[in-house]
Amino acid sequence: MRAYAFAAIATAFFGSAMAIEKITVKGNAFFAGDKRFYIRGVDYQPGGASKVSDPLADTDNCKRDIPYFKELGINTVRIYTVDNSADHKECMKELEDAGIYLVLDVNTPTISINRNDPKATYNEKYLQHVFATIDVFSKYDNTLGFFSANEVVNAASNTASATYVKAVTRDMRNYIKKRGYRQLPVGYSAADVAENREEMAAYLNCGDDDIARSDFFAFNDYSWCGSSSYTKSGWDKKVETYKDYSIPLFLSEFGCNEPSPRKFEEIGALYDSSKMTPVFSGGLVYEYSQEPNNYGLVELSDDRKSAKKRDDFDVLKKQYKSVGTPDGDGGYKKDGKPSTCPKKEKGTWEADDTLPEMPTAAKKYLENGAGKPLGDQNLMTGGSGSGSSSGGSSSSSSGNSTSGEKGAAAMSSVSSVLLSCIVGASTIAAGMMAL
Repeated sequence: MRAYAFAAIATAFFGSAMAIEKITVKGNAFFAGDKRFYIRGVDYQPGGASKVSDPLADTDNCKRDIPYFKELGINTVRIYTVDNSADHKECMKELEDAGIYLVLDVNTPTISINRNDPKATYNEKYLQHVFATIDVFSKYDNTLGFFSANEVVNAASNTASATYVKAVTRDMRNYIKKRGYRQLPVGYSAADVAENREEMAAYLNCGDDDIARSDFFAFNDYSWCGSSSYTKSGWDKKVETYKDYSIPLFLSEFGCNEPSPRKFEEIGALYDSSKMTPVFSGGLVYEYSQEPNNYGLVELSDDRKSAKKRDDFDVLKKQYKSVGTPDGDGGYKKDGKPSTCPKKEKGTWEADDTLPEMPTAAKKYLENGAGKPLGDQNLMTGGSGSGSSSGGSSSSSSGNSTSGEKGAAAMSSVSSVLLSCIVGASTIAAGMMAL
């Protein structure tokens, strides 16, 4: 009996002390050590657009929500905005202890690339913020990677802004390399806009400069609604489109909310090695907490101290449990080649293959480090809001959209808006406020 008790204590102690495996990229897949890693997660920004805050700086949030993450059986959360000057140690440790990784948007509602004026917002202050955010989160083993931007390109009229998204991606990857950090994947979350989604994917994975190519590509997808199917939803066509794509691909948002409660039957296809795993590495369900857009898995109490599971939570939990994790390597592509750059064409695709140089004033950060994280003290005129320092831009002017109020229009691509520089949820929110 004593031996059993000692063994149990030892297992608990050493088990909790074991470090989480760092995520790396091999071919078109993620790996945790030697094992293929599939993202099984949720988008997490409690408060949405109505109460923008850093969920990792509030330990009460973490103590309230991480038990629910564990019950769902997820391994990743996406967070759309953080205050890089805040303390995240406790929450990041609790996530790590629960076996949960973070994929983080580096932009905030006030600090981002403005799709309508990308050149002006690609500046020294912006890059200091981005690099400082990398500094803060590079030290956590459960940081899976970073989104350089979210849904900046959301129409044929603003494809030129992709040039600056790629420049930021290059700068981030260069900074990680210069600072001697471990491999920290950098990628982009795209709106599922048919007229340029494929071009965006190809553009971020093309060219001779490998440091300028993304480590992964993701897009927000709401095309599978209710009792749909792999073919009816068009997911089979997306697999065919990206079958030769050479870097990891995943859904940064999914989970159509019509009808309600959701069925989440797409989970079965997403983690099916005969259908999608050779091309896709999982995805993130939009979203954890119930906001005015009606996508929540839980309802937070008015005092934010407790959460109540909604029907969608139990359905998702059941689906994740029934599907499990695919065995083996899922048929991933080990040695794919970069994409061919899309042809520049006025009115259709206007991104330049030649990227702008990093602003001269920002080069000191690349060589010497970003210095002290400044949080949202570092506001930029025109950052994400048409002249509003509070980030109150419209969807047409914002760079990165955020979690917030998805409306009911354009279910085919839910989110081109909201917190003007963070969360996104494709173009269903295209007419909504970008807080």
